[in-house]
Amino acid sequence: MAVDGAVGTGGGEPEASDSLRTFGAVVQALREHAGLSREEFGERVRFSKHTVASVELGRRMPDPTFVERAEEVLGNTGALRKAVGHLGRQPGLAAWFRRWAQLEVAAITLYTYECRLIPGLLQTEPYSRTLFTNQLPPLDDEQIEAQWVARAGRQRLLRERPNTAFGFILEEGLFLRRTGGVGVTRELVDHVLELSELRNVEIQVMPLVRETHAGLDGPMRLLETPENKWFAYCEGQRGGLLVSDAKEISVLQRRYARMRSQALTLEDSVSLLQRMRGDL
Repeated sequence: MAVDGAVGTGGGEPEASDSLRTFGAVVQALREHAGLSREEFGERVRFSKHTVASVELGRRMPDPTFVERAEEVLGNTGALRKAVGHLGRQPGLAAWFRRWAQLEVAAITLYTYECRLIPGLLQTEPYSRTLFTNQLPPLDDEQIEAQWVARAGRQRLLRERPNTAFGFILEEGLFLRRTGGVGVTRELVDHVLELSELRNVEIQVMPLVRETHAGLDGPMRLLETPENKWFAYCEGQRGGLLVSDAKEISVLQRRYARMRSQALTLEDSVSLLQRMRGDL
């Protein structure tokens, strides 16, 4: 579907940015100046030589632990600590999701309806890793780690932005599927119940049996910026669609509003999740 004011792109991993390649070149230059091979350097910073190579070639965003250990090994010049603040890519985020993620950081309102899987902002680490491990085509260990680091970073928004209103409508079937097994699902339900206690987070469950449903066309996300401009995001198998056209967003807002009335109330949603937790 072509939508005016929309950006749609294919799937895949994000490309290396110039800033990542520059950072990697600095790491490599400092390492070589210290007379260390990648394997020797990897042993000292306690990362594999493959991880070192990925950072030096600009293919991987270095995590804070890597930067701190590299500084210690390479003379504590402060160059890497300063440079890492200017990197232009978030780890583990596909190119087609990156623009939405940038908007998400500053949003004052964020609504999500999901019928396929638990939204990333609400996932536990075991649940996320189950998804990453079973992805096709398969991801390697470094890619899985980068995906989780990115997701964990996004999840901090719920607690670090207490003035942002987060609303979630989740299909009951997402919990009944028991993705990852009973233990993973038990922890997931506990986690969602804990998040539902935050003042800025509202979680509603769409019951499995529902005669009418305004969201049958699929998942959606709606976002309001500090300038009170709205954006929408719809995701498919291999890409996403960022929508800025006011008429299209108005349609999605009406659908989301209808779903809020069709889903269980906040209190009934919590009661259902508690009963489901007891059955696990």
